Amino acid sequence: MENILIEKQDNIAVVTINRPTKLNALNKATIQELHEGFKQLNEDTAIKVIIVTGSGEKAFVAGADISEFAHFSVEEGGNLAAKGQELLFDFVQNLSTPVIAAVNGFALGGGLELAMSCHFRVASDNAKMGLPEVTLGVIPGYGGTQRLAQLVGKGRAMEMVMTAGMIDAQTALNYGLVNHVVSQEELLEFAKGIATKITRNSSIAIGKAIEAINANYKDGINGFNVEIKNFGYCFGTEDFKEGTTAFLEKRKANFPGK
Repeated sequence: MENILIEKQDNIAVVTINRPTKLNALNKATIQELHEGFKQLNEDTAIKVIIVTGSGEKAFVAGADISEFAHFSVEEGGNLAAKGQELLFDFVQNLSTPVIAAVNGFALGGGLELAMSCHFRVASDNAKMGLPEVTLGVIPGYGGTQRLAQLVGKGRAMEMVMTAGMIDAQTALNYGLVNHVVSQEELLEFAKGIATKITRNSSIAIGKAIEAINANYKDGINGFNVEIKNFGYCFGTEDFKEGTTAFLEKRKANFPGK
């Protein structure tokens, strides 16, 4: 793959978007590579957590590659958003393997949309986040209007989108957009520390929990019913047998891969 790097260690994979001369901007090729990378890692039974970050110190992802769509028609613009959401942003959100965004530097436009599609986010203290699309005469098209409002509330999302302004890492933390803020030097190791805690738990249960939590944000779906169904499903798994047996035997559970 030309635009991303994948490293695997101890049940954790780190996906690095590697276009530093373009501030890791998302073009069609990078979106396709990310889709393929996430798909492969989700199918890898040894990988229990995925961390996604950007190469270099300046940017996680500074946005979409505007040169690719500057002359698009109405139909082409709609197709661009639909295809992108299907290939990457919705795909990541619904992945059964947990995905942590390690946001280093600028996360703008499609970059923030990618971070928001991950299951949660940690940021470096120099991170800047925003959705500046209205300065180009367009709106966020990769789920940004929906996920930002879900994460920070309607009023703050309206202000961020309308002003096209950037917020710093501390503000993002205060808004609930990110879970933690650490120094840039600590960022990846901090994310790996959280990932390591996750790897000790049941991958099957975590995947079912992701599905149940996401269900609350889908129209026409009763999240409580999904929780009930997934709760019951877990009772038929080897992970449940191991987890409950380990508890009763007063030892740590030894869960297999996915």
